[in-house]
Amino acid sequence: MIARLLDDRPMPVTAHAPGSVTPIFVPRDGQSSLGISFATADGVTATVESARETLVYLDGRPAQVAPVSGLLDRLGVSATVRLDTAVPIGCGFGVSGAATLATALATNERMSLGHDREALLEASHQAEVEAGTGLGDVFIQERGGLVWNVGDGLEHATRSARIEYQSFGGITTAAVLGDESTVEQVTAAGRAALSGIDPDGPVVDLVEASWQFARETGLATDRVAEAVASVRAAGGAATMAMIGETVVAAGAEGGLKHETHITSEGAALE
Repeated sequence: MIARLLDDRPMPVTAHAPGSVTPIFVPRDGQSSLGISFATADGVTATVESARETLVYLDGRPAQVAPVSGLLDRLGVSATVRLDTAVPIGCGFGVSGAATLATALATNERMSLGHDREALLEASHQAEVEAGTGLGDVFIQERGGLVWNVGDGLEHATRSARIEYQSFGGITTAAVLGDESTVEQVTAAGRAALSGIDPDGPVVDLVEASWQFARETGLATDRVAEAVASVRAAGGAATMAMIGETVVAAGAEGGLKHETHITSEGAALE
């Protein structure tokens, strides 16, 4: 009898969302941003099961993940959420957005909430904005590929390319977006960079052009600059992931410690 009852328990549901890297961005109105980004195959999985109170585990440990908890509040449910990450946390791969979006998809399925994908995307975005952890990562992670907005709305292209990366540490998104002078500097540099970007061009060209933006923002650290110089000396292109002390590179092999690839696959149930 006990075994049968255990077998009848609803099973947890798992969803995956890709990571995302934003080489250039322009914050606007505190709710969104312009810029260009690409989705990475390595991202975050969220496994959701019903619970009387919300508990979140990050790579096996209890954690406070504000946008995930905020999302569950928006959906009006409690759940146990187990997040597993395949990219560095707080280092420019949009982990909070991927965690939130994956949680939204898994929760909707597990709890039979009936929300459509657009509603879940918007709920995830608002949870990120309220938590101060992102301004638009979920829109890249929902679609996959290359996504950009230069002021005329979101545009998308299916792309694939091998990417190397190395992270030296995290930079708090809220700290950057909360500093008025930094935001002004990023905005000016970003608008200039976006005016010369060709999203249909080679990924290497995009990465190369993005490094000028990174330098002009004043966000690039000495360690980032040294790693970028090393990649460029080897014939590749590299830049800084926004916002993290992370270098991403294309067109060279073996210069950085880790690799992934741009994926055209968006967030989905597993």
